[in-house]
Amino acid sequence: MSILLYPNRIKDGGLAVTRQAAAMLQELGAEILVPEEFRQQLEEYPVRSMPAHAAFAAADQVVTIGGDGTLLRAGIACVRCDKPVLGVNLGRTGFLATCEVAQMPEKLTKLVQGDFQIEHRSLLNARCDKENWNRIAINDVVLSGASRLHPMDYTVYCDGAFVGQYRCDGLIFATPTGSTAYSLSAGGPVLDVDAPVLVTTPICAHGMNAIPLVFSATRKLTVVAEAENRDPILACADSHGQCTIQPGDRVEISVAGQALQLITFEGAEQFRAIENKLLRR
Repeated sequence: MSILLYPNRIKDGGLAVTRQAAAMLQELGAEILVPEEFRQQLEEYPVRSMPAHAAFAAADQVVTIGGDGTLLRAGIACVRCDKPVLGVNLGRTGFLATCEVAQMPEKLTKLVQGDFQIEHRSLLNARCDKENWNRIAINDVVLSGASRLHPMDYTVYCDGAFVGQYRCDGLIFATPTGSTAYSLSAGGPVLDVDAPVLVTTPICAHGMNAIPLVFSATRKLTVVAEAENRDPILACADSHGQCTIQPGDRVEISVAGQALQLITFEGAEQFRAIENKLLRR
């Protein structure tokens, strides 16, 4: 079994936790892969280093070591290579990276033994043909005014039918996985990760009727940045791959055909994370 360790240098200073994970996996008899940029810092362990894209393709499973952001960065590569991923949490919350450092001996052992389950997390596909922009998001797609000096106007359509007009700082389109992230902070609902839906949440709307809306995963949403807007719109997927959308442009958003394979060891992992990391704060 080949396991790719994908660390975050900032979260894991000196790669101390990555070294712990490498030592455990070595003892368990797993082949350890790392992106070549980490080879020198892990040379005391029998690791195979290679370019990151090749390492994702060669691994049986991926273990990220950082926080949810680290897993999000690695997650799209995991989707493209059809690899399951487990996150070791060194961040503040850890809704995706659900293995705490103290749990590594137990969970890495189960990982090597194949004693785990896979949760398939839905993704969003966002595209703006005029700007030649197409991205996949695990958490959310966000549209917001480039200047942030005044609200922007958006019109949303569902399968071509008018839904509503929004004057707001921006719009968040979130997966059930992303419903506990930026969307929640903006007043959106928490969605069951198994629910085939997506949610649209306005950011600081200038109007009392601008409420979050939940759509079926079969729907195709179109967002028009109104031509009267004075500034361009910035679009991004999971806070990356930013694109500038001009007034009058439209963005198409739908649930992607692929899914993120998230490694878990217990049922209803999402609700346990909500209880431990949100409700008990």
